[in-house]
Amino acid sequence: MNDTTSPFLKGSRLGVFGGSGLYSIEGLQNIQELDIETPYGNTSDKILLGELNGIEVVFLARHGLKHTLIPTEIPYLANVWAMRSLDVRWIISASAVGSLQEQIRPLDMVVPDQFIDQTKHRPTTFFGDGAVAHISMADPFCPILSRLIAEIGEALMPEGRQLHHGGTYLCIEGPAFSSKAESNLYRSWGCSVIGMTNHTEARLAREAEIAYTTLAMATDYDCWHPDHASVTVGMVLENLKINAALANQIIKAVAEKIAETRPSSKSHTALKNALMTLEKDVPEKTRLKLDVLTKAYWGN
Repeated sequence: MNDTTSPFLKGSRLGVFGGSGLYSIEGLQNIQELDIETPYGNTSDKILLGELNGIEVVFLARHGLKHTLIPTEIPYLANVWAMRSLDVRWIISASAVGSLQEQIRPLDMVVPDQFIDQTKHRPTTFFGDGAVAHISMADPFCPILSRLIAEIGEALMPEGRQLHHGGTYLCIEGPAFSSKAESNLYRSWGCSVIGMTNHTEARLAREAEIAYTTLAMATDYDCWHPDHASVTVGMVLENLKINAALANQIIKAVAEKIAETRPSSKSHTALKNALMTLEKDVPEKTRLKLDVLTKAYWGN
């Protein structure tokens, strides 16, 4: 793994998944609206392609621009496939989360390095239907991209707020928030934050050989904290307004750095030693769906 400029990433794009409260990127220029046809149906909304600080950026509001999709309804397969088809090789996920630890205060941000998945009704892979791959998820976030966003974020955090680098993101199905018993259980597991979307994206992004990281924006203490009110939509929205401006600053700075360095990592070759099925044994219909992801190994 290295963080030097990689020739094969020259011209590749940066993707951003905008979560609750982040439905655009400030400063995005020369914007085009794209409708991408995917083998998995429509994306969450129109994709915005533009330029930001020297790199082309692909933006997608994961819940839709009018926030009309619950976490279970998000078309994760279509969203990630569309990003890869547009030569996105890095994704920043900006996401609202609840804090499960005292030291992670509302309005703090977290760049986690681990996941626990508690979802029940999500797609977990592009593979199947005659094609098998087993990717490694030991380190589910790209360490290089995560370090980059953490270093930049720490330098931009206002006084009194903190960016925490490392921690475990607990992903639940939603759309309901957790019970107090569940919240305390997740705390006992050592989880740092709780959300409803990122684990699914990270697994699919790894299969798509896209480096993925999360900028998790703490809006509340979930419902476990005895001295704070249980999470409400109003509480989330109020703190999201404050966090969104800072998230935009961080994304702009990260875009500029990626434009300069084009960092490569093991994420970009995740399928190299993961494909189990030989190309000749894969049904044509399946191979065509997977071609955007596998053509480096299975030919064109």
